[in-house]
Amino acid sequence: MPATLPPRPGRLRRSLAVAAALPLLAVALTACGYGSQAAKDETGKVQVAAGAKKLSADTVRVGYFPNLTHATALVGDQEGLLQKELGGTQLRASTFSAGPSEIEALNSGSIDIGWIGPSPAINAYTQSKGKSLRIIGGSASGGVKLVVNPKKIKTLADVKGKRIATPQLGNTQDVAFLNWIADRGWKVDANSGKGDVSVVRTDNKVTPDAYSSGSIDGAWVPEPTASRLVQRGAKVLLDESSLWPDKKFVITNIVVSQKFLGEHPDVVEAVLRGSVKTNAWIKAHPEKAKAAANAALKKLSGKGLPADVLDPAWKSIETTDDPLAATLNTEAAHAVRAGLLDKPDLEGIYDLQPLNKVLKAAGRPAVPDAGLGVK
Repeated sequence: MPATLPPRPGRLRRSLAVAAALPLLAVALTACGYGSQAAKDETGKVQVAAGAKKLSADTVRVGYFPNLTHATALVGDQEGLLQKELGGTQLRASTFSAGPSEIEALNSGSIDIGWIGPSPAINAYTQSKGKSLRIIGGSASGGVKLVVNPKKIKTLADVKGKRIATPQLGNTQDVAFLNWIADRGWKVDANSGKGDVSVVRTDNKVTPDAYSSGSIDGAWVPEPTASRLVQRGAKVLLDESSLWPDKKFVITNIVVSQKFLGEHPDVVEAVLRGSVKTNAWIKAHPEKAKAAANAALKKLSGKGLPADVLDPAWKSIETTDDPLAATLNTEAAHAVRAGLLDKPDLEGIYDLQPLNKVLKAAGRPAVPDAGLGVK
């Protein structure tokens, strides 16, 4: 899931700028459809119930990736659970292939709310000096693995000297892998990827073929790419969740433009209510939710995931309302350590008041912002 962090001044700036720009050339915004559980009109949009009360905006435009780590958005959209909470306000969804392109859409006003990874959220917030977005909720934890060629790599120590892919220079998984390398005392130049381990930045779409051809020995990647590699004979050597307290770390957040949050707080609250109810439905109906997510993927990409990829990938991802704010702060610190980011000021990146209002109404406890909430 490509998602670059802001570059440090100096030699890394040009490389990171190029890494962030490449996905912009390939992005395709696609009108998102809905599943059989929601009544549709001739354009494929969920029909607004007759007499449903409209909120303060006629429409809300949301963005997400056609990826299992965005399961809340996939399922909530597919099953009409998000639209139900919006009443007479129409949900309009677009999908993106990379974090930078979704952030560009948010900043330009093409979308209002987005499901996105931690690195692009940090990037947008720091580059705008705290004026572009707020993180308003969590969505997913986990779903990232180190998978390797078992003939070449049998232990963690064997990773040294090998060629390991990550999705993109400075993206969330790239930062995590660089930090893991540093923890082992190995040296790698973050910009070039050269050192005790060769870090090969490879788009998730081509990583399986790169593995099959032997051009890489493994990959630190999100699902379902990890399970696609396993399907081709790779072995899971490490699940990133094992490196985190309580085995939880943020992989997907919900963000909103500050302008839209200020002008339409009722709409934002409705989307969050839909997200919370979707996550509850996913937990209560895991098999139905898995099928709904795969149906959405098939609709968006033309092809669903086979069972031997879908099943293990789905099990490794946990949907969550909690944005796991402390782990985002840690991920930013890892990027600083790797030399990809100057120490950022993240104070105010979170506004969890709307989410905590929704959780309170549902009889659930508030979630913390790790001291990074808006004052």
